[in-house]
Amino acid sequence: MPVPLLDVNAQNEPLESELLNAFQGVLRHGRFIMGPEMETFEKEVAAMSGAKHALAVSSGTDALLLALMALDIGPGDEVLCPAFTFFATAGVVARLGAVPVFTDVCPVCFNMDVNDARAKVTPRTKALIPVHLFGQSADMDTILELAREKELHVIEDGAQAIGALYKGRACGTMGDFGAFSFFPSKNLGGFGDGGMLVTNDDSLAEFARVLRVHGSKPKYYHHHVGGNFRMDTLQCALLSVKLKRYATYTADRQHNAAHYTAELLKLPGVVQADTEQCKCAAAQDAWLAAQCASVVLPVGYAHNSHIWNQYTLRVIGESRREALREHLQKAGIGCEIYYPLTLDQQPCFANLPETSRTGCTVAHRMAGEVLSLPIYGELTEEQRMEVVGAIGSWLSV
Repeated sequence: MPVPLLDVNAQNEPLESELLNAFQGVLRHGRFIMGPEMETFEKEVAAMSGAKHALAVSSGTDALLLALMALDIGPGDEVLCPAFTFFATAGVVARLGAVPVFTDVCPVCFNMDVNDARAKVTPRTKALIPVHLFGQSADMDTILELAREKELHVIEDGAQAIGALYKGRACGTMGDFGAFSFFPSKNLGGFGDGGMLVTNDDSLAEFARVLRVHGSKPKYYHHHVGGNFRMDTLQCALLSVKLKRYATYTADRQHNAAHYTAELLKLPGVVQADTEQCKCAAAQDAWLAAQCASVVLPVGYAHNSHIWNQYTLRVIGESRREALREHLQKAGIGCEIYYPLTLDQQPCFANLPETSRTGCTVAHRMAGEVLSLPIYGELTEEQRMEVVGAIGSWLSV
């Protein structure tokens, strides 16, 4: 049975009549840019996330860019971000003439290694961008402690983590800004590009709103150089329909992840790390060797609410990840490598100072081991067992 990596229509088609009604409402009033549905959607996201302010923007990437602009990050500044994440996290830093400085990551949750970040702070460091990768929060207590100690801004990259929690606190609301994405593959997936910037700071929110419309306030009077970062009214209207079901979407993904974990742990050579706390790289390596592990399952820490944008395995052993990937693809099972190159390895960053691109050994290892399975909420039990069976047949060879 074929199992796609993602099936957006399985979620969208049951909402067809409501989505059409939302479209017709926008069509009739004709306010296609910053119409009333945008304000409604912003209020809904703010309420869901517990943020005081939410600004609908053109993409998750532009949400990050707008946050950096509002914090006056520019040429000569350094911004710490994990080496193992999507390109946009560092790309927005470079676009402003600032220098992304890459940190290593935790081998269990894949998020920023705060000890490595601390070691890379310099007098030029102005901000941290922790990424809540794959739907699980980074270690925000230690990140915020570092930020306070070094007087750094914090922008949470929650592109994959809207609705995720850290010790009961919503991802995106703990730093100066939080950035979300509504790219169609996200847990709250739109019908094109879209994003949201959230903050609890009144003055930062107001400045970001001005920058969102070319730095104009009032219209045609520009005291700042901003950008065109607006989300279409239509996207807001359609996403508002889906937001009402978001708790169910999250619960379905969490159920699927739990089922995968329970079934995969029955297979020989499949292990999972402790869910209570992070393990440093050395401890993790020793633990893996003792377990004779072939596949390491992802962990949702007990203090987090993981929303499972991805269910990402680590496949141990040289070329073993590629072998499993090929095996799954031949069986008609979708899978993907997020991400085959770390940011410090990307050609466009080759000219950065060497100090910006060193010490990311765990991140490099993750890039050679990770493989993500289908995890969308509409997966049936039969489809999940098809995935488990395919992995089991590969392990038994």
